This record gives sequence, C-alpha cells and structure tokens, in this order.
Amino acid sequence: MAQDGIRLGVDIGGTFTDVVLEGPDLFASTKVLTTYAAPEDAIVEGLQRVCAAEGIAPSAITQIIHGTTLATNALIERRGARTALITTEGFRDVIEMRSESRFEQYDLNLTLPEPLLPRQPRLCVRERVNAQGEVMIALDEAEVATRIDEIAAMGVDSVAVGLMHSYLNSAHERRIREMIAARLPDVSVSISSEVSPQMREYERFNTTVANAYIKPLIASYLCRLEARLKAEGVTADVFLMHSGGGIISLQNAADFPVRLVESGPAGGAVFAADIAARHGLNKVLSFDMGGTTAKICLIKDQTPKTARVFEVARTYRFKKGSGMPISIPVIDMVEIGAGGGSLASVDALQRIAVGPESAGSEPGPASYGRGGDRPAVTDADLMLGKLDPAAFAGGRIALDRDAAARALDTAVGTPLGMPPQEAAFGVTEVVDENMANAARVHAVENGEDLSDYTMIAFGGAAPLHAGRLCEKLGISRCLVPPGAGVGSAIGFLRAPFSFEATRSVYMRLSAFDADTVAQLLAELADEATAFVRTCDAKAPIETAVKVYMRYAGQGWEIPVTLTPAQAGAPDAATFVARFEEDYAQLFGRTVAGLDIEVTVWSVNASTPKSPPRSMPESAAQTTLAPHQATRQMFDPARATTLEAAEIARRALAPGMRCPGPAAIVEEETTIVVPASRTALCHADGCIELSLEGAQP
Repeated sequence: MAQDGIRLGVDIGGTFTDVVLEGPDLFASTKVLTTYAAPEDAIVEGLQRVCAAEGIAPSAITQIIHGTTLATNALIERRGARTALITTEGFRDVIEMRSESRFEQYDLNLTLPEPLLPRQPRLCVRERVNAQGEVMIALDEAEVATRIDEIAAMGVDSVAVGLMHSYLNSAHERRIREMIAARLPDVSVSISSEVSPQMREYERFNTTVANAYIKPLIASYLCRLEARLKAEGVTADVFLMHSGGGIISLQNAADFPVRLVESGPAGGAVFAADIAARHGLNKVLSFDMGGTTAKICLIKDQTPKTARVFEVARTYRFKKGSGMPISIPVIDMVEIGAGGGSLASVDALQRIAVGPESAGSEPGPASYGRGGDRPAVTDADLMLGKLDPAAFAGGRIALDRDAAARALDTAVGTPLGMPPQEAAFGVTEVVDENMANAARVHAVENGEDLSDYTMIAFGGAAPLHAGRLCEKLGISRCLVPPGAGVGSAIGFLRAPFSFEATRSVYMRLSAFDADTVAQLLAELADEATAFVRTCDAKAPIETAVKVYMRYAGQGWEIPVTLTPAQAGAPDAATFVARFEEDYAQLFGRTVAGLDIEVTVWSVNASTPKSPPRSMPESAAQTTLAPHQATRQMFDPARATTLEAAEIARRALAPGMRCPGPAAIVEEETTIVVPASRTALCHADGCIELSLEGAQP
C-alpha cells in the first residue's frame, strides 16, 4: 500500500494507547494511559503530542490506521448490546451445549463458560436447508414475524441470525434480515452467512452472536472517534486493522466488528514480520508484551502463521476449549495474561500466581500512585532495578518504589515469609516461566524447535523480559527493534489493505469437480477484492488461495496453500500432492488408502506489501567504553544483584557492543541485557542480544 504522506498508527491496549506518526522525513511516537470510558480521548491526546513534537498540524495527516482491544474487552467483560438470536428450530441451545468436549478431563467440578446469550432471547423458526444447500423446509414467514414481535417486546439492540447450512444457501437468513429491517429499522442485524460462512454450527453461531453483541458498541465508538478527529482538524480517512493482519475500511469494521478482536496483536505480528524480512530471518518467534497481556507468534519465511478459529476469554490457562470460539481468519498466536499490569497474589497452595487479572491503567500498578494497592509485574520489575522510577514513560509517570515494596510485601512477601525483593524475584520468575511454557507448548503443537528461532521482542514490557525468556527457551539471538515500545502501532503502518473470504463447500478428491472449484475460487476472489476496493480503488490486488483438507473420517483439517498456477488450473492430483506434503511435514507421515476431502475454501485479496526497508551496511564492531552511569539490577539467572551499566539507546551508534549486565533506556521501554548476553547495535537501530562471547 502507498506510503506517501503523513500517516498515524494508533493501538489501544489494556493499559496504554500507543500513537505513532510517520512520514517521509519524520517519526514520532508516544504512549498515553488508555481512557476506558472514552477511548477516543487517549487517541486525541496522543495525536496532539506527536504532532506537537514534529511541529505539524493534525490536518496534515493523510491516513489513520487504528487497532483496538475494545471488541475483545467487550466480549471478555460481557459488556455488549442487548442481543437476540434467531436460529433453526431444534438448534436453540447449540451455543450453550458447545462441542460437549471436556477441556479439563479429570476435573469433576468442571464449569463450562456461560454463553454470551442466556436462553430466553434465543428464538427458533421453522425452516431447514440440508448439507448440500437444498431447501428441505421452506421458511415460515408468519413465524418469523411472530419472532420479530417478540424481539421488539424484549427491547434488544442487535439480532444475530444463524441457520443450519446457511453457508451453502443464505436465502433464508437474508429474508429474515429483510423482515427485521422493515419492522425494526433501528436494530442492527448480523447473519452467519456473511459473518462466518463456514461449517460447524457451534463456532459459526457463536461468532455471529459475538458480532451482533459488539456491533452497536463498536459503531458508536467509531462515530465518536470520527467526530473527535474532525474537531481536531483531521480530515484523513480512518482504517482499522483486522485480526488477519490486514486493513479494512471503517464501514467494513462497523459491519463486522468481530474481525477486530485480535487487531492489536495482529499489528505486532506484522511489525515482527517486517523486521524479519529486513534481516533476512526465516524462523522468528514474535514476543509482544504490553501492559495487560503477552502474545507469542511463530513467523516462518517472514509470514505470520494464520488460523481460522481462535478462542477469546479462556477460563483455564492454556486449555483449548475453555474459551469462546471465534471463527474468522486470524493470525495464530498464544495470548496469556502476563503484562506489566498483571496482578500477583498467593493462591491456596501457597504458590505465587500472576494474572490473568490486570491493574490496567485505572488504577494501574501500585507504583503508579493512582490508587492501586495490589502488586503488578511492573512493581516487581521496579524493585529489581529494571526500571528507572524517574524516567518511566519518558518521565511522565513517576514510579513510587516504596508503594511497590509495600504492595509486594502485603500480597506476596508476608504470606510466604520473604522480603519484598525476593517476592519481586518470585513474581518475575513466575510470569517469565508462564510465558516460556506458552511458547514451548505453541512450538510443540506446530512441530517446531525454538532453538533454531530468533526472537523479536516489542511492546512496552517485552524488552524487560526478553533476555530472561531467551535463557529459559534456549534461544541464542533476540532483536529489539527501534520503536519496540509501540511496535503494534508501527505494524499497522506496514500492513496491506486485505480481506479474506471463506466458504465451506464439502468435496472429496475422489469426486473432484474442477469446474466447480474454479467457479468457487473466482467467486471468493471477487468477494474479497470488493472489500479491498472499499479501501483503495486503484492499487493492484494480489490473491492467495488456501484450502482446508483432511483425510476422510478425521475431525479437523490442515491448511494447504496453493500457488497461483495451481489455483488457476485446479486438479485432484495436485491437491493430493500438496496435502500429503504438508501433512507429512506436520505429522511425520501420510496415511495410505484413505480418501482426502476439502471442507473450507479461502481466498485472501490484498494490496502488495510494502517492501522491507533496505538494511544499511553493517558498521565495524566496537566495544562500548566503560560507562559512568550504573544501577543495581537483579539478575534472575544468577539470583543476585549486579552492578549494571545504564545506557541511553540514542547513545548507541551502529556497531557498538555492550556486554551485560546492562539497562539500555529509551522513552517507551528499557532493554534489560542479562549477564549472559551481549548487546549489539545494528545499522538499522535494532539492538541484538546474543550469548556472551558469540559473534552475531
């Protein structure tokens, strides 16, 4: 996508709102505490700061790209619109029955998460479409009218419509929407054949309900944001990052807000992929740790791994099935409650527990001095010398070390009989081990060995913990890019306009119909391209085809990517070869004698990705002279406090090396260099942490 003009990237996180201003000859960034009641307030404050820093008027901004946790938080906190569901007779309880699998096999008191909607506003109508898309029972419009009257009496703001096999034949869903619009024009409607046209009714219905649940909230927010920006003199178009790693228009975001659920983390993965391309890295572990959560993503061949189903609000850590499934294209990552604001406590077994509850920005960690009295990871980092209390967030937030010590002593130290610093050590070790375990599990599930990977760390808290995480995971190399503290917001500015269209059409390869496949892929390409054209009417558009395949009788599929030539001339032999190649790579072998079937077809349309910025030539390496400023910093691997050099990041020139322990300080974060590592400044400003004595 075009990089001309002055562009603004905005990422609303659970604790901080990150704002980045970028143009041909300028770059400015800032972090502002997120304002929960009116998120647009923090955006405007950040916009004013970066514009003032560069001496430009807000009216000079030509494009704004935005990602937000508003949709995610609304689902987690159950803070959405009054919503009803209309579904096929007999399927009223699908979203409550779930898949009937037990995600904690031996928990006799297992409690399943409550559905977004209670039973009363889940209504049924008589109709039925079969698995081939044929109408078996015609829609009873008189019954639909009765259900709409019931919805009107409930006073709902939004309606989800999810009918059986509507992904193959959407006529009944579209007719119900027409009838609702005629009777209740102010009520928003989401239909599953548009929101998530894929097989598996539980995931599809739940995704449609989630879309309807947050649709009025997101529409209201986007209208307020537009008004506030216009009041500031901003006339630029506003676009939003979606969970699949691309950008969509404001209107598409308002229609399909469920696609925004992972928008912030997706921007971070795009940022890491851009850095990987710049450095020619094909195996990267993206580590994004902010104020509320930590996100881990595998990036291979400079492309983040993607999926089409993920879970929100898991009630059991690392337990697949314990959350709310959302069936949309998404960058595949592990997200855990391990951020700078994650709260620490001691559980019933006298173990230190950290997260998933977070102090957020209101009141924030105890050291913020905003009324918080419970210890967070930031408080522990402060106690261990990782943070400068006078320079946090560029000096705009003065940290109170005594308040952090009191909170740690009360919640952790006294119950376990340890001094505050030891309690802080325990808190950081627990949160680091939680993140390391999440990375290990994610790697094993994908058949990867992390020792071959390079970590790219960003987010306000990641550089504080990346070195220790590398020690735990056996990763020898870590890059911390310039602007790491606002990495997701920078990632928004690197992302293309894109949209992925999906459809479930079941086909066994033994009955492969090339003409049907070609027509289906052409329809999906037209649908995806139409969405991209709402963002950019002239840019060239590329399409990528992916099919989800499995052996007949298996319950789940694997994604198989087709080249343009393979998609343009589909044939069964090519599909078999591609499936067996990917299946063997994932599971180590193929299965002889079984038919293969396709369940889901996907076409992603996007504007061309911006080429990675050229990497300047590496400078000759020199060891940094002994530095005057030092601080006492705790090294967890050695379980002792060491004297560490304190260095301003802007003072590091390309080629400079600095042995650990050290703290490399910038306005938005601090890079902690453990005693086991050496820091090297690359020509593009990236700081590389490598094993002591190794030549990067």
